[in-house]
Amino acid sequence: MPEQRTALVTGANRGLGQAVAAELARRGLRVVPTSRQPGEAGVSQVLDVTDAASVRSAGEQVGEVDVLICNAGVLLDPGNDPLSVPLDLVERSLVVNLLGGWRVAQTFLPGMIARGWGRVVFVSSDAGSYDRGLFTGAPGYSVSKAALNGLTMMLASHTKGSGVLVNAVNPGPTRTRMMPMAERSVEESANDIVHAATLPDDGPSGILLENGQPAPW
Repeated sequence: MPEQRTALVTGANRGLGQAVAAELARRGLRVVPTSRQPGEAGVSQVLDVTDAASVRSAGEQVGEVDVLICNAGVLLDPGNDPLSVPLDLVERSLVVNLLGGWRVAQTFLPGMIARGWGRVVFVSSDAGSYDRGLFTGAPGYSVSKAALNGLTMMLASHTKGSGVLVNAVNPGPTRTRMMPMAERSVEESANDIVHAATLPDDGPSGILLENGQPAPW
């Protein structure tokens, strides 16, 4: 077991990602906060989840990662409905929220499997919940998060028995630039994400977590 685990957080330049990075560091992990823009405060690595070359370069520069937090995301289509939403907004939502996390996982997850230990956490949303009904007021965002849930289950199945746990977390409405009027603080939601990132070896994989507890998809 290494003396110190390394965690990489995407979208860590502000809000929830920044709070997650801070909490992981507080718990003793070596943290690599990433953002697509160079020179942002608190960010040590440039990583644009939509750019294959950027992700590949980050993988080469950072090296081994034990904990991966796929937090980078966008909300582009609030106030639209499924029949009138501009499909370019839906496409962009999928590129960032689904394919971005998938691309980063393809870069860092194989190393975790080879070393026999890892934690992957995808930041999801109840907007993409089948149990509650996908939110029609931001259709591209909702579909992208539902697809991200599917990716979580698929990767968990693929890594079963490898020592790698892959889960999704629904942090709930959180007070960020995306939802400035939400009541929940980024610190509260960050704790839920860090809980999933620090599960014991016999912890669950392939589930959705809310407030540290399993929740229906």
